[in-house]
Amino acid sequence: MRRRTLLGGLALTPITGAGITACSRSATPNQYLSGNFAPVQQETTATDLPVIGEIPQELQGRFLRNGPNPGFDVDAGSHHWFVGQGMVHGLRLHEGQAQWYRSRLVQGSQANTNVIGHGGRTLAIVESGGLPQELSYTLDTLGDNESIGTGYTAHPKLDPDTGELHAICYDWAALRDHVRYVVVDAGGTWMDEVEIPLPGMPMIHDMSLTEHYAIIFDLPVTLSFTALATGASLPFRWDAEHEPRVGLLPRDGDAESIIWCPVSPNYTFHPMNAYEDASGRVVIDVCRYERMFLADVRGPFGDSLPRLDRWTINPKTGVVSEETIDARAQEFPRCHPALNGKPYRYGYTVAVADYGFPQIYKQDLQTGQATSYALGPGRHSAEPVFVPRQGAAAEDDGYLMTYVYDGSRNASELLILDARDLERPALAQVLLPQRVPYGFHGNWVADSQVPMSA
Repeated sequence: MRRRTLLGGLALTPITGAGITACSRSATPNQYLSGNFAPVQQETTATDLPVIGEIPQELQGRFLRNGPNPGFDVDAGSHHWFVGQGMVHGLRLHEGQAQWYRSRLVQGSQANTNVIGHGGRTLAIVESGGLPQELSYTLDTLGDNESIGTGYTAHPKLDPDTGELHAICYDWAALRDHVRYVVVDAGGTWMDEVEIPLPGMPMIHDMSLTEHYAIIFDLPVTLSFTALATGASLPFRWDAEHEPRVGLLPRDGDAESIIWCPVSPNYTFHPMNAYEDASGRVVIDVCRYERMFLADVRGPFGDSLPRLDRWTINPKTGVVSEETIDARAQEFPRCHPALNGKPYRYGYTVAVADYGFPQIYKQDLQTGQATSYALGPGRHSAEPVFVPRQGAAAEDDGYLMTYVYDGSRNASELLILDARDLERPALAQVLLPQRVPYGFHGNWVADSQVPMSA
């Protein structure tokens, strides 16, 4: 058991072996182990958190983030940003107060990429071989959730009408020739599964969902046996011989019914949303990279930077029309959660510049205009999460919530913005006692979704 020291409203638990670049085994510089990419060295509990502005009273729940927090003995020469024990950062809001902030390492398998609330449970999740880890309300690890079988995904997609979770799951160590399309019901119980044979093992980080299709991104970043043999911490590389394509799997179909549609070479970690238009075409908005893990094998930003693109697919012909929505570098796209898989107008991203994230973009996909919120010198945003306001009539009537790193304090804060007007000052800033490192994903989990007793 770790010894925890309480100083006023702050408790720190040292993490044995945690460290930053200067403490790692290799002297080779690694951008993804420095600055706010570096891991933090303790678990933290803090209360009596300072608040600038006013927290909306209706926000009752936890804002959660998960990301890798590698240990002390890291080889900086080979370390990849995506690797390391997960650490979940959570801030509980209640009746306009920031009741507590906690950061906790995720025990068990390396569930280090996302954290969701589903079926009354809090789950830390990762793609490929790692099992979801169930967490307590206060973020301590309870153990494996084995209901969905071998491997899962970092990005299941919620059907807002049924409450089901849909996922494309790969496991490079156990499933070399196929991936799995898995459906979990609103209560968190496995419902259905389809095996999808593939030529090789692509890195399928995310998927999209529409009314009639589960969408598979079969793109040219694949398992590299050369990288595996040389001990790479993430053994995936750009594969110019792998045909890039998008698969439209009918939600009630099997692998033989997939409509495979070729696209130009690219890699996509994250779609913003997808839907079917009035003509039955499938529209997919994605953050697209031209190349990935070709020269930069430590992270995503060295070979190319992502832009916001739209792919429009005719399911009858399999032809894909590709266009650029916004050529500026941006990542971590989100939209209104109730419009996942449906026509929508607004999406939200963060700007990518010099290994940082200095602005938040609001994309109006109807007018083609974008507005932005500049964070200021030395300040960088994590993924912005849209939370609709109670009783909202307009699609953008709600809050944008994100963790922001402030270099002047060398610490982070929860930022709450009015999503209708990004030129308006922040509604609230909750100052945290430590950094929340860059990476990766999280969600607002309301108490109505996962209660305190969970």
